[in-house]
Amino acid sequence: MVFNINIPTGETPIEVALNPGNSAIFVGANGGGKTRLAVFIEKSFGTDAHRISAHRSLTLNPKVTKISEDQALSGLKFGRGYATPNIQTREPGRWAGKAATHLLNDYDYLMQALFAEQANTSLTAYHASKPGAESSPQPFKITKFDLLKDIWERLLPLRQLTITGDDISVKPSNGSNPYGASEMSDGERAIFYMIGQVLVAEDNQLLIIDEPELHVHPSIMSKLWDELEAVRADCAFVYITHDLEFATNRKVQKFVISDYDPTPKWEIEAVPEDTGFSEEVTTLILGSRRPILFVEGRNTSLDISIYRACYPDWTVVPRSSCTEVIHSVVTMRKNASLTRITCSGIVDGDDYNQDDKDSLAELGIQVLPVSEIENLLLLPTVSAAIAKSEGYDGPAAAEKANELAEAIFKTLDTDQKIEKVVVEYCKRRIDRALKKVDLSDSSDLAGLKESYSSATCEINIDKIASKRTKEIKCAIQARDLSKLLEYYDNKGLVALAARLLKNQKKNNFEEWIVRSLRNDTCPPLKESLETLLPDITTA
Repeated sequence: MVFNINIPTGETPIEVALNPGNSAIFVGANGGGKTRLAVFIEKSFGTDAHRISAHRSLTLNPKVTKISEDQALSGLKFGRGYATPNIQTREPGRWAGKAATHLLNDYDYLMQALFAEQANTSLTAYHASKPGAESSPQPFKITKFDLLKDIWERLLPLRQLTITGDDISVKPSNGSNPYGASEMSDGERAIFYMIGQVLVAEDNQLLIIDEPELHVHPSIMSKLWDELEAVRADCAFVYITHDLEFATNRKVQKFVISDYDPTPKWEIEAVPEDTGFSEEVTTLILGSRRPILFVEGRNTSLDISIYRACYPDWTVVPRSSCTEVIHSVVTMRKNASLTRITCSGIVDGDDYNQDDKDSLAELGIQVLPVSEIENLLLLPTVSAAIAKSEGYDGPAAAEKANELAEAIFKTLDTDQKIEKVVVEYCKRRIDRALKKVDLSDSSDLAGLKESYSSATCEINIDKIASKRTKEIKCAIQARDLSKLLEYYDNKGLVALAARLLKNQKKNNFEEWIVRSLRNDTCPPLKESLETLLPDITTA
């Protein structure tokens, strides 16, 4: 059976075809209509679909009253309370008339189905093998509890399940006392629940999993669903999630939900291939409702917190280098499938003359006024704002900022210290120049050597070093901290600011910056940063 999912979009419906053994992922932000889509797909396929809601109770009670296997499976699929449960009673029975918001409370049915299947399997084997049995012995059948136990223990190797005819317990591998199933952690119960739901589902079902990541540690997410897809190759899987890492790690069809209208219709796009971005970045871009800001820097909390606080209308995507920022902005602006989203970029201010800045601006890329974003924290207006958070008034705060500035100048009070900075700068310039060397026209060894020699001889290290040395010394002599921080990058300077401004270690200082920006508990800090960062509009 092929599951042909047709999702209304207001124009041409999105069509997703799933064969048994295949799966698809829909990624979207909170409020984007993910659960409504899960409900829509479930209703579209009637009894051929089984949905596990994101709103689910994980109260595990192995002491639940035992009922017949048919009753338990019927309750699990349709809910109970009706004489003959069927597809018409699923919404009022299983979902209490609120298919998108009702708390799914079916763990008892799951336990009853597993215990009943185990009992029936054991009883059949007993009758076939007891003395005087008329029937011939049947092939040994593995119960669903056995399969669940095997998968659960592979995912959680430090725990062992003990399953009897009417109870379940967990034995830790470190020799600690066993504990009952009701005492399992949220993660242990969630994994047990997901495995059990998939194992007891009817044959050839479309299984719809809303928020598969709920309570499951990221390190075993993919392993869990690899196991379940393998054991239920007769079923197709639809995952609806906001977990980008999970979506990126699965090699399946991927779609991004951008918006929802109760009509119903959704804004949904397939994650395109060959866009010049990784799957994770592409998914993030397509799922964003805001313009994209590519920034040079690491995906650290400090960098991201500064950019996100000061550009709240943008989705910030860090890239590892200036080259990657330029590539990302140019690629996105040229890519037809992404042009509905505005994008811009910001790069570190490392040795760009005005012509360079003008060229980058034409591409939609602005340049920081300092060599790297952490240096913004060292500038007088920002450091004074930080000092004020410690109770210093206007003049006293300015004095603390000046004290920090003088300490920074002192870190370059000898020619040897300046030379170290210049050497690192020259390395970056040489690396940048070598990356631009084009040897594609060389057809033989002699031509290759000549092209390489010609390109590299233009790298005048003495000239580069002399110019930078002069610039640094002039800034020091003029006591121009802003100009110095255009040229000077030193991770230790943030530690200096931490000690002088807040009497803290670097890690604590950075954590305070992150908290202050995230929670807006120090408005002058954000305001001072905003005045220094490039002005970028969404137009």
